Amino acid sequence: MTTMRDVAARAGVSTKTVSRVFNDDPHVLPHTRAEVEKAMRELNYVPNVMATTFRSGRASVIGVAVPDIVDPFFAAIARAIEDAARAHGISTMVTSLGDDPDDERPSLESMLGRKLTGLVVAPVGDDHSWLERWREHTPIVFVDRGPVDLVTDTFTEDDEHGAHLATSRLIEHGHRRIAYVGDVVRLSTETKRFEGWRRAQSESGIPFDPELAALEVADRDAAAAAIARLKALSDPPTAIFSANARSSMALVHVLREHPMALIGFGDFPMADTLTPSISVIDQDPARLGTLAAERIFARLAGGDAEDLQSSTVLDVTLVERESSRVPAPDREQPVPSTP
Repeated sequence: MTTMRDVAARAGVSTKTVSRVFNDDPHVLPHTRAEVEKAMRELNYVPNVMATTFRSGRASVIGVAVPDIVDPFFAAIARAIEDAARAHGISTMVTSLGDDPDDERPSLESMLGRKLTGLVVAPVGDDHSWLERWREHTPIVFVDRGPVDLVTDTFTEDDEHGAHLATSRLIEHGHRRIAYVGDVVRLSTETKRFEGWRRAQSESGIPFDPELAALEVADRDAAAAAIARLKALSDPPTAIFSANARSSMALVHVLREHPMALIGFGDFPMADTLTPSISVIDQDPARLGTLAAERIFARLAGGDAEDLQSSTVLDVTLVERESSRVPAPDREQPVPSTP
């Protein structure tokens, strides 16, 4: 196994300098950094903070990194990975990445340094190119959200189609002022869902109105503020497309006093028992987790066929309950039928 000492010898520097380069110390001279990074690539080096523990080989652990392990969607992904890993005699190590993109890399590097069997990531960051050196040693699979500037195994849902499907159904029910309520649009999931919301309206001849977009709605206070602002518009919305389950759960409490038609992206506990029951675009987090774990085992078995290298997009479905059928007020005119 290549060591930091080997890299230092190849680059003609000290081991301390190699460590500083790997940890992106800004005080390393550009020429020195280039030489060390070249040596790392040539020697295929990654650090291993627990080498003394795992000298005999790879640890029997799959790392799972998700934004929030308490979130029912990500918890279901982690549970499915755990079930699949247990069937192979392997344990899992789970961490929550949080919402800050800057926290992602330190968290993932801490896990990867333990020489994992594989790593499954639902990312929050906006640059994953640094993972390339790790990917050569450890199978890395992205779920729910794709990586940025990295080509690796990825399992996502058809986010744009799901948003288009939800918005189109609200239009079919007579709504022409449909709000978008979401969280962080910079994430690939919400970027695609936002586009699906826009496209459905455009195809029905409904002009885009940026005032109908309410972002960073992740709790009840934010939901209340968003609804108050939307209601105060000169032409307020009569329906809402909620881009994620967290926003939907925050909205249901506010909409008791301000009823509006609603379809949310992602089911959540008790959504079918509320009054009205909540219509959702249904995902399958358990399948995402199972497929991710299976891909890790396929990679470990030497799978390198073309079908293992492509991204996989899973279908989503509309589960229509009562909330999407809340009627539009009389001021709303039905959408003209297409000849």
